[in-house]
Amino acid sequence: MFVDEYEWLRDKSDDEVLGYLRAENAYTEARTAHLESLREAIFKEISDRTLQTDLSVPARRGGYWYYSRTIEGRQYSLHCRVKVDGDQPPATDGEIAGEEVMLDGNEVAGDSEFFSLGTVDVSPDGRLLAYSVDLKGDERFTLRIKDLDTGELLPDELPEVHYGSAWSADGSTIFYTKVDDAWRPYQVWRHTLGETDDVLVMEEPDERFWVGVDLTRNEQAIMIALGSKLTSEVWLLDAQNPTGDPVVVAARREGVEYDVEHAGDQLLITHNADAANFSLASAPLDSPGDWTTLIEGDETSRLLGADAFADHVILYRRRNALTELAIMRRSQDGTDGFGDPEVLEFDEPIYTVSPGRNDEWHDTRYRFGYTSLVTPGSTYDVDVATGERRLLKQQPVLGGVDLSDYTQYREWATAPDGTKVPISMVARKDVAQDGNAPVVLYGYGSYESSMDPWFSIPRLSLLDRGVVFAIAHVRGGGELGRHWYDDGKMLTKRNTFTDFIAAAEHLVQAGWTRPERIVAQGGSAGGLLMGAVANLAPQAFGGIVAEVPFVDALTTILDPSLPLTVIEWEEWGNPLEDAEVYEYMKSYSPYENVTAQHYPRILAITSLNDTRVFFVEPAKWVAKLRATATGDTDVLLKTEMEAGHGGRSGRYDAWREVAFSLAWELDTLGLS
Repeated sequence: MFVDEYEWLRDKSDDEVLGYLRAENAYTEARTAHLESLREAIFKEISDRTLQTDLSVPARRGGYWYYSRTIEGRQYSLHCRVKVDGDQPPATDGEIAGEEVMLDGNEVAGDSEFFSLGTVDVSPDGRLLAYSVDLKGDERFTLRIKDLDTGELLPDELPEVHYGSAWSADGSTIFYTKVDDAWRPYQVWRHTLGETDDVLVMEEPDERFWVGVDLTRNEQAIMIALGSKLTSEVWLLDAQNPTGDPVVVAARREGVEYDVEHAGDQLLITHNADAANFSLASAPLDSPGDWTTLIEGDETSRLLGADAFADHVILYRRRNALTELAIMRRSQDGTDGFGDPEVLEFDEPIYTVSPGRNDEWHDTRYRFGYTSLVTPGSTYDVDVATGERRLLKQQPVLGGVDLSDYTQYREWATAPDGTKVPISMVARKDVAQDGNAPVVLYGYGSYESSMDPWFSIPRLSLLDRGVVFAIAHVRGGGELGRHWYDDGKMLTKRNTFTDFIAAAEHLVQAGWTRPERIVAQGGSAGGLLMGAVANLAPQAFGGIVAEVPFVDALTTILDPSLPLTVIEWEEWGNPLEDAEVYEYMKSYSPYENVTAQHYPRILAITSLNDTRVFFVEPAKWVAKLRATATGDTDVLLKTEMEAGHGGRSGRYDAWREVAFSLAWELDTLGLS
């Protein structure tokens, strides 16, 4: 991956590379040593404001309520359950009588510096637990089976598996996926408990496609989903007959994406075959490719999905840069029809509502989550028949925090082509719009992933020091529908970068701040955004935090042997086959476009075991910035030596990682 004058790292031994990264960490630590007390203060603020012994709202499946629990002083969650006794979930404000700890992440992690779960999957009869563990951060898991009646581990052990799993109806068989050399999940395997020879169920040869496997909510079918960035294909296998043959719902058609919900007597299909923003169709079980439209797509609403239950369907949509849930009840006239969607309304002008955990096919309530920039994460149940809502829990915020001290805003920037770009903002109410406010501006803008407003306890450490936190909902994301994504990918990718710059300029023009008082932040593909805007408009920012940044995009996308590259061609284009794509990517790829100009302060954070964005990308980017930038630009590289793409895995380790970044941001903003 290293090219031209930075080829030198390619030929280094593992020990030499590790030595180089440790030396960089030591340099970064020395350059930020004056922030140690601030980092400790922020870590303490996060700790003091977090209820460290806590539990999630129990969710029902069969005869049990399932939930997770944390204990003060321990890094990882405990996964628990309790037998159902009554219609309502157990209260979350104390210990739950009769609790059964299925899996203690702290015990499984042991002395490992990293721990992550790829699946936590209880068999339909509640007797067995399948769980998979990654102890490095490279997202390659080992799957084990635990007998929940005896507490013993079965001898079955499946190495090198990917995320997810699916049980057969009788719990005798479990399905899982494996990855190829390019880290693409491409095979579905069937494992029968007690047997050593697993069976390959399906293999996807097209390198653009990946596979996933799941059990439908009504436990009638194993669903095998194959998809590229642009095309889908779903197969169903009778969960009562795990050794049977899967049946395709609809053969893949280039550019047609669809998702399937098993609705008992029919299938529901969310698809874009006839509408860019997706439609909802039904299909008979015995003829799944014959689709009948239930809800037509439109220009104002992007249909994200549908959750099917015995007596209703919940639509998940996006409208006006906000998410939305709507109830469709089954008709009572004996037909297979549904009533008109009834939208759940909310009072705040900016918020995020999203499906919660809903495992029960016959449930008459629907669990959903709600949050905003000023409202902590909240869990609700809504009675589907009456629409009545019940708040089950809101994330506690300790330490004397008064949430009424904060307010949120929605503003709109104007991009160079005239497009209006939404910005979500939060600040203390006493922050003046006088042109001097310090700002952290966050962005992503890829894969149709939307950066919907969310509440954050660590963010309070910025807000209470007078910082305004803003999210630029740039093109390439999905905030305003499918066209918002299409206008920020492939040969329109530069819109992502110019939208972000326009957002920064708007905050200055609107009287919030000055360029030198803006720190930009983004990770992964958002790190590519950071690298691009640093080249295009270094004068617009006082600092940039690039987390696991995809900053050597052209080199990576030119190498199909690397993890995920071929899959990514439908996002960025294929520069190997298309000269226009090559030239276009070369025009914005951050590493390729570092020039002799003054850059803002830059902090690049990466992880040694990241399989999505190799640490070598930020390493060579930092080296080139230091060699090329003019003036006294401060560019730092920090490598997490025991982590993957998501950073440190333990919650206390993660808080320290966040505190490091926040302290650097405050220092850059003159607030240290």
